[in-house]
Amino acid sequence: MAKEYTVKDIQVLEGLDAVRKRPGMYIGSTGQRGLHHLLWEIVDNAVDEAANGYADRISVTLHADNSVTVEDNGRGIPVGIHPEKKVSGVEVVFTQLHAGGKFSGESYTYSGGLHGVGASVVNALSRWLVATVYSGGKVYQQRFESIMKNGKIESGRPVTKLEEIGTTKNRGTKITFLPDDRVFETIAMNYDTVASHLRVIAFLTKGVKITLIDERVKKDGHSKKEIFEYSGGVVDFVQYLNQDKTVLHKTPIYLDGERGDVKVEIALQYNDTYNENIVSFVNNISTPDGGTHVSGFKSAHTKVKNEYARQSGLLKDKDENLSGDDYREGLTAVISVRMKDAQFEGQTKAKLGNTEVKTIVEGIVQEKLSLFLADLNNTAIATELVGKAVNAAKAREAANRAKKLERQRSKLESAPLVGKLSACTGRDAKKNELFIVEGDSAGGSAKQGRDRRFQAILPLRGKPLNVEKKRLDQVIENEEYRSIITALGTGFDGTFDEEDLKYHKIIILSDADQDGAHIRAILLTFFYRYFRELLTAGHIYIGRPPLYRVYKGNKSIYAYNDAELRAAQQALGKDANVQRYKGLGEMNPEQLWETTMNPATRKLYQVELDDAAEAERLVTLLMGDKAEPRKLYISEHANFNKEDSFYKEKVSGHVQ
Repeated sequence: MAKEYTVKDIQVLEGLDAVRKRPGMYIGSTGQRGLHHLLWEIVDNAVDEAANGYADRISVTLHADNSVTVEDNGRGIPVGIHPEKKVSGVEVVFTQLHAGGKFSGESYTYSGGLHGVGASVVNALSRWLVATVYSGGKVYQQRFESIMKNGKIESGRPVTKLEEIGTTKNRGTKITFLPDDRVFETIAMNYDTVASHLRVIAFLTKGVKITLIDERVKKDGHSKKEIFEYSGGVVDFVQYLNQDKTVLHKTPIYLDGERGDVKVEIALQYNDTYNENIVSFVNNISTPDGGTHVSGFKSAHTKVKNEYARQSGLLKDKDENLSGDDYREGLTAVISVRMKDAQFEGQTKAKLGNTEVKTIVEGIVQEKLSLFLADLNNTAIATELVGKAVNAAKAREAANRAKKLERQRSKLESAPLVGKLSACTGRDAKKNELFIVEGDSAGGSAKQGRDRRFQAILPLRGKPLNVEKKRLDQVIENEEYRSIITALGTGFDGTFDEEDLKYHKIIILSDADQDGAHIRAILLTFFYRYFRELLTAGHIYIGRPPLYRVYKGNKSIYAYNDAELRAAQQALGKDANVQRYKGLGEMNPEQLWETTMNPATRKLYQVELDDAAEAERLVTLLMGDKAEPRKLYISEHANFNKEDSFYKEKVSGHVQ
């Protein structure tokens, strides 16, 4: 019998206070990440209804005015009068911070939105928000606005009472909100970001149908639309992650179990690559830093595989047990845990901390994986997977020898670093920056133009190795990567320690052309595969060099795109000279400093890893062996009709 969800279930911990003044405390930033966080908060509430069995349909609509609607067919926000606040449950949820039905655990068994700040924060950071509830055969609605009053913005004020506006046979909640352009750098949601997030939710919430509509994009008179619905759940998820890889067994291995209030679902499938990819979630919340559920899986997985290897004779008595890294080479796994009272380490909910979950996951994996391997129908698969691990162990031994040689070599050559690194004089790693620069020419300009007190330069000679297609020992033997590894100082592959990082900003600086973009992609793949901690901690940046210099007399304006070029020409006059940069090497040291290296004037992009699952898929698609998926992706996303207006129009000035 469904638990009734009433206004009495809403507990108020404290009032809404200063969200607009310090939005970063609640949503991380006022950029794209924070903007999308608003949507995730409302979607999470709908997903919680579905995860607890009260809803099976969710829709998200991106409107032409950049407002967003999220609708579900769940129980609906309670509309009764709250006993303490003396206003409707809807008004409490949207105006009181830390108000919700998820604290006691009575109304929701499993919940991603544990802290109750979501709905009220979204309201506080929106121009307006309209909440519509379908409940008890009636339709209720209330509107909130962030209004200017006496020179100050009052956030999320109710401008109407909760009103009964009609009758219905439906049930559920519909929230429409317009992010406030006075808070955010942009209020336009990115379709691909939203689609990727909703796809993951659909994989993890078996049986829910999620519809995404983008009214901003029309084709043949219809809005862009996608439906995400996966009956196979995490099994479908693993197949999606491996779709551009060559898999070793067609059907993923599915392990599931329940102990008390903890439900565990795991799907695994091996491919022929040399990397492991474990994607983990708790109550649909991504845990990129892992936690006790991942530790439990790894421990049991290694133990069961070693036991099978010995029982089957694939490991002899004299042989040492293989390591977990050996058994996880080429593994793609999705771990999904649902539980009450999930405790996450840190505000970002990036790592599960509940110690009891490790034992529970270990027990389930040991039991179910042992049964799978013992099944004679699976002997061929089991033998192949253990054989792959044996080969991985041999490669690991070769890599360890290479690392040992590299450590010895770096002791002898750490000062000049193979004669390439130009170190900085500063010793404060938090202030220091490492520029990884394409080519000796640009490297020379960067060395002369830098501030040597805190900026180090590491030039690359040609394109680095694409690590997506290479084993670890081949990566370590590559001179370019050895130089990067030594320069960072963190250790590598099992010895990594972020505390030893010598530079807190690692800036990839390459030409603004196709070769430069390829080099960026190769280096980002290297950091993603072997220094993912640096990505998640926000240490990796991309430097953005200008495309043009517009100058007249002793005045110069640098333009980073065609729109800025036109604005610069307008500012300096049509008779201004225009120089187009084909590469970093064309800039003299002063120009490179002024445009690309000076912290006061440069433009840097911080590389963010919001969606580990989608990042994994894209890295494989763009950098892997299969050409056809990459061709289809490029065909879909590239603009082949774009013309180079610079050369077409000669930009109405003097071209250099």
